Formats: sequence, structure tokens, C-alpha cells
Amino acid sequence: MADHSAPAASAAVATAPQAAAPPATAFVAVVLANIALAFGPWFVRLAETGPVASAFWRITLAAPLVMGFALASGWRGKGLAGGLWLVLALSGVAFAADLASWHLGIVRTTLANATLFGNSATLIFPIYGFIAARMAPTRLQALALLLAALGGALLMGRSYSLDPRHLGGDLLCLLAGVLYACYFIFMARARTVMAPWPALALSTLASVAPLLLFALALGERILPDHWGPLIGLALASQVFGQGLMIYALGKLSPLVVGIALLIQPIVAATVGWIVYDERLALPDFAGAALVAAALVLVRRAG
Repeated sequence: MADHSAPAASAAVATAPQAAAPPATAFVAVVLANIALAFGPWFVRLAETGPVASAFWRITLAAPLVMGFALASGWRGKGLAGGLWLVLALSGVAFAADLASWHLGIVRTTLANATLFGNSATLIFPIYGFIAARMAPTRLQALALLLAALGGALLMGRSYSLDPRHLGGDLLCLLAGVLYACYFIFMARARTVMAPWPALALSTLASVAPLLLFALALGERILPDHWGPLIGLALASQVFGQGLMIYALGKLSPLVVGIALLIQPIVAATVGWIVYDERLALPDFAGAALVAAALVLVRRAG
């Protein structure tokens, strides 16, 4: 998945929403990335460690593979400007804070709520794209955003419970969504001059220490008896999910990436239905249909 495209091509992510239809391979990549990432909350629930410790292992177990892919792509870590190192360090810290708050929220609310609120970057990241480009969305783009917002509202309205026991988890996941948007902004900047695997490798390494320190500060259990869920979390969420996401981030506009994030609560809600009997109803399917329609539109509108 090495990507040596010119900076001008990938710079579109951090600036203007693209006028042309997004590349088919990148669109497939962002869909598959979100499907893989949607299984993360399930693995977190299965893990025998604390929630932040599971985030630490997600990063740590994935790091050798991600770095191996970066080196295999021909990257040798030379010629990076000081400003780029800072951007990558900030992306790693933002991602660590995102994972820590999200994993704490996952165990305090439903899978659907955790994934929906955790992907509030659905609206934040596209708004950033339009502001950075100093452009207003076209009618087709605005319609896609509206359909996505309605679909997300239906998903949230059906899955959300007024039970106060969920409130803390929902707020933590909402904070995670804001931090996730910050991570996207930093990584979009890095992707203007870097291929996906090297960018992901350095950001991943920058996340390790903050997550371990946070897990220790919370007094969480660090070592599990069974490693299966943590290995699954590392492979599905970090290697496969984030690998494809960072590739797509260099090819697609913030609008496309943001709306595609709503795939995750649909998949997570399905997993919650099958595994935890968190049942779906007609509004869930209607919300999923609206999100699908938004993706079709945004595939045309870019």
C-alpha cells in the first residue's frame, strides 16, 4: 500500500473538497477501513486488561508490523523536516488521547453509542475541510452531509438510552470523536508529503508512551491471561483499519472521509445485536439507508 503520489495530489485532503469523483481504490479502502475499525469496541470488551491498557496493546502489538510495512515500502526515515516531526508527534498524542477516552467510554455505554459518538469527526472533519479551503459546500455535498446527519440522528436516537449510567460513557466517546478529528487533521498534513505506512508508523510510535503512562496512572490491569482479543484489536483496528484509513486520507476529501465514518456505528450496532442482543429496529435500518445514500452522493460529489 505504498503511496508515492505527488504532494499536490494528496494536499487536496487538507484543503479543497475535490471536484472530481474520488479514486475507486481509495473509496473502497475507506469503506473497508471503517468496517474493520467497527470491530474495535467488541475486542475492547473482550480484553482482560483495563480499557486504556487495551489501547496501549493495540498500538504496541501493531507497531512492529506497521514499521515493517513502512520499511518494506522503501522508507528509511531520512529527509523529514522538523515541522513534520512535530506534526507526527502531535498526531500520535492526539490519537493516544482519542483511544484512551474512547476505550474508557466503550465499557460505559452500548457498542452503537460508543461508535457513533466516537466518530463525531463525521461532521467536524468535513467542516475543517471547507474552512481550510475557504469554500462553501456544493448543493450535492450539502445534501450528502444532510443525509448523513439525518442518518446519524436516527442511529443515535434509536440506540441512545437516557439511562444516566450511559451518560459518562457517551461524553467520553464524544470527546474521543473531537480528538479523532484532530488526529485526522494532523495526519492529513503529514500525508501531503509522506506515504501512508511511514506516516502511520511514526504516529503509532508516538502513541505508545502516553497510553502506557495513562493506563498505569489509572491503576489498570496491564497484562492479560489471554492475548487473543488484544491481537485481534491490533490487527483489525490498527494494522488493517488505520492502515487503509491513512491511505484513503491522502486521496479523499475530508467530506468523503467524514461521511464514511458513519459506516462504523452501522457495523458496530450489528455486532452488538448479534453478540450482546442490543437489538436494532426500523429507525436503525432507516438511518443506515440514509448513510448509504449519502455515501453514494459523496462518491459523485467528492
